[in-house]
Amino acid sequence: MGIYLNPGSAGFRESIQSQIYVDKTGMIEKVNIVLGTRQKYVCVSRPRRFGKSMAADMLAAYYGCEEDTDLLFQPFKISNSPQYRSHLNQHEVLKINVQEFLSLSHDVEEMLKLLQKRLLRELKKKYKEIVPEEENNLIFAMQDIYAETQRSFVILIDEWDCLFREYENEQSAQKKYLDFLRAWLKDKEYVGLAYMTGILPIKKYGSHSALNMFTEYSMTNPREMTEYFGFTEDEVNELCQKYQRSFEEAKAWYDGYDLITVEGISQKKYSMYSPKSVVEAMLSGIYDNYWNQTESYEALKVYIQMNYEGLKDDIVRMLAGDRVRINIGTFGNDMTSFKVKDDVLTLLVHLGYLSYHWTDKTVTIPNKEVAQEYVNAISTLSWSEVIRSIDHSKTLLEALWNQEEKVVAEGIERAHEEISILSYHDENSLSCTVMLAFYSAREYYHIVRELPTGKGFADICMIPRKKYTQKPAVVIELKWDKSAQGAIRQIKEKNYPAVLEEYHGNLLLAGINYNKKNKIHTCQIEKMQKK
Repeated sequence: MGIYLNPGSAGFRESIQSQIYVDKTGMIEKVNIVLGTRQKYVCVSRPRRFGKSMAADMLAAYYGCEEDTDLLFQPFKISNSPQYRSHLNQHEVLKINVQEFLSLSHDVEEMLKLLQKRLLRELKKKYKEIVPEEENNLIFAMQDIYAETQRSFVILIDEWDCLFREYENEQSAQKKYLDFLRAWLKDKEYVGLAYMTGILPIKKYGSHSALNMFTEYSMTNPREMTEYFGFTEDEVNELCQKYQRSFEEAKAWYDGYDLITVEGISQKKYSMYSPKSVVEAMLSGIYDNYWNQTESYEALKVYIQMNYEGLKDDIVRMLAGDRVRINIGTFGNDMTSFKVKDDVLTLLVHLGYLSYHWTDKTVTIPNKEVAQEYVNAISTLSWSEVIRSIDHSKTLLEALWNQEEKVVAEGIERAHEEISILSYHDENSLSCTVMLAFYSAREYYHIVRELPTGKGFADICMIPRKKYTQKPAVVIELKWDKSAQGAIRQIKEKNYPAVLEEYHGNLLLAGINYNKKNKIHTCQIEKMQKK
């Protein structure tokens, strides 16, 4: 075994011997389908700590021809596949991490020379009768090996996009790199599979891509790879049962990446979780923000402070729990060539800071953990009015619990006045203001907007998480140019509390009205006991 040529199973062994390992070997079956076909070029892009390198290690252990790994894979899902043995240990594997070569080089040319030199060294060692010592061209060497052996290569490229992140403004360097990959991989018989993984989708130049032979699976369109883009809800639930952790808390902290795949003529939706954070919470028993162990909020700050019209407005709306519609089609798949705010938002999807909802083409902040990163970033920007509203939200929530109607009305009014983007155009704008004004409520509640009740929709419903059952549930009805009393009456007439079938305890009914003429908010709060 070599360092790059058939590196063996050490990386995969390390994964399965870890205290927590979630079986993702089913992905091999998906890859086997395309191996040796016109679809043999696969590019998978996910955020940091979403299992990219682990998947590459798994593929190396499965395909590599210099080690028998049958016993290693027997306990896992892939061993039940009809094609399991067809490709097990049947291929030459070349596995590289581009970041390694980039870190040891001063420029892209040096990096590519070093990469070829290191790969050729191992190919010459194994195939010294085929590849002469004076050969210095990687492509010719691999062509000669294939011609003699008829054994194709599985080429695994981890961190393939690191050059676009570190040389983000150097287009000539990026182009040289893409041209090398195209020359090495495209239309080559020796390629049985080319599998690349990184954070960004493949870079576009103008209307063309140098690597247009690749099928891309990304955070905006994962398709049949969906269930391998993190931990599924079922997998997290099983971990919570095993480690006796609260699934409800895990969902509040780490859920929120809604990904869709197509099965036959129907769609299947997966609710995906950040693997790194779930593992940390399971092992420690502490639900917290583990995102900052992966990347500093400074990285997010760079993008959300960009001066694109409407970008700040959209960030604030999403902090308030709203969905923002975007067009992902103009994104250039890099970190610099932004044309409109949608390009910035699309990048944030690929970085894991936003969740893309394919069905309605919208984005949201996925969960409590990532929302805290936005608050961290905003606190160091000149968004003082937003931070002020978030800081005041705890006081406002306590006023709601204490049924201090005037204080609640004034708090919502202050949030509306201070945050200019929350100008009212309709009831959704009012809902957005109320959600931001009660931002701290997500510490205690599962919050649902427009919760179906059977007789309409409750505008905002706050359901205490099990950890905070001493807190009252809250049903809020919003009105526009009507009355707070009328809002309370509607809650009762439509029997909105009935939707909380499993909840028993104190319940607050809150009616909030905005008078467009005098620009005054009014609030009425009633308490009831749900049996």
